[in-house]
Amino acid sequence: MSTKIAVAKGDGIGPEIMAAVLRIFEAANVPLEYEYVEMGKSYFDAGHSTGMTPAAKETIERLGLLFKGPMETPKGKGVKSINVTARKVWNTYANQRDFRSLNGVDTVFSKAGIPINLTIVRENIEDTYGGIEHLLTNDVAVGRRIITRPGSAQVIRYAFEMARRKGYTKLACGHKANIMKLTDGMFLETFYEIAKDYPDIESSDIIVDDLCMKLVSRPEMFQAIVLTNLQGDIVSDLCAGLVGGLGFAPSANIGDNISIFEAVHGTAPDIQGKGIANPTALLLSGILMLRYLGYTNAAANIENSLLYTLEQGVHTGDFGDKSTPSANTETFADAVIANLGQAPVKGAVIAQPDMEVKANHDHPTKNKLTVVKKDTKEEIVGVDVFVESNKQPNELAEIAQKKLNENTQLVMISNRGTQVWPTGSIYTELVNEYRIRVEKKDGGEISQKEILHIAGELSEDFKICSVEFLMKFDGKIGYTLAQGQ
Repeated sequence: MSTKIAVAKGDGIGPEIMAAVLRIFEAANVPLEYEYVEMGKSYFDAGHSTGMTPAAKETIERLGLLFKGPMETPKGKGVKSINVTARKVWNTYANQRDFRSLNGVDTVFSKAGIPINLTIVRENIEDTYGGIEHLLTNDVAVGRRIITRPGSAQVIRYAFEMARRKGYTKLACGHKANIMKLTDGMFLETFYEIAKDYPDIESSDIIVDDLCMKLVSRPEMFQAIVLTNLQGDIVSDLCAGLVGGLGFAPSANIGDNISIFEAVHGTAPDIQGKGIANPTALLLSGILMLRYLGYTNAAANIENSLLYTLEQGVHTGDFGDKSTPSANTETFADAVIANLGQAPVKGAVIAQPDMEVKANHDHPTKNKLTVVKKDTKEEIVGVDVFVESNKQPNELAEIAQKKLNENTQLVMISNRGTQVWPTGSIYTELVNEYRIRVEKKDGGEISQKEILHIAGELSEDFKICSVEFLMKFDGKIGYTLAQGQ
């Protein structure tokens, strides 16, 4: 029985490499049927602000799986990335990218005899990729970094399950919780909570800058790493560099209902139509897709053929022995097809039933709302009011204190996150946006209405840029102190 999937050819070299990969699938007798969907740059240009037609959206949601080539988002037109939009709209919360040394693809590490075989799992829909940014003043831009407990739990549990399926014994959490104590702190806390359910896997954490240093000096230390979105994006591209570049980096975006498999390299418009593009990354992504669909024998057959082909020295112009002729896109695919049934001398792949597990493709009737803990005790303790001002800190403090009642007190004023009142340094350089922190006095209570009233009072003297409540959850503060506070 065949499986029907949605296919988007992509922009630039996308149609060429997609045709090559699908031809390999056909030669390997993979039981797939394709519904082609319209997405990408040409559809932005045609006025579809999301980069896809309504028919494409309906098809993908009906089939539950999208196989896509690289896509371009037009620059300077105020539209969102089609790649990020697709991942977020369909809640593909886990991005999995496998990196391994490939015979025939020379790198610093392969020449040193250091094999690389590791997987990066990246949270895929939250973090700064929410794309929520504001200019608070002409000189100050702010972006919101959204990390949620349910979102963290989804991707971290996926990472543990993936590690167990692959037979890994170690999973590390990359983070920056030493600085971003609430956002990365929540991600790290969730990691260790979930780790209790996987005693067979050694769990550890590492600060992301230290992780990057170790990845380029001792990559063999790691088997799998789970990270937040932006950090995972950077680290996964770093890992691509360890194995030869993005041309050898497969990518799977996994959700509970819809999943996307894609090449993450660019559209390479400079070589579009020349027939010389390297289809390896898209083919490797397709192999991940076949395992996900349960076609593990076909996946192993194709991957072994690809590895054997690379081992034999067949290469496109972007890699390999420059003293030997380069294959073009078609002849590279021809070589992989001719080698079906062959296996490499080193690193042969064995078909593994249930290596990946297909998501349940449900058709929900309403948006899912997830709350991890519903009985949390919440308490309002104050407010941070962000204001635009060119005044000195002591002048702001004098004005702010006149606006408060007997139940509230001015606690701190900061500029760019550094405390400048009641104590600070004359050497701290300022911009024209301040944070004024007001808290209730001990034993008192404060309401939302009072919080907003404080902001209203301050608005008589300042432009209010933003207002953030200061909260406690089960007695634990839900806000950070300023530098120097």
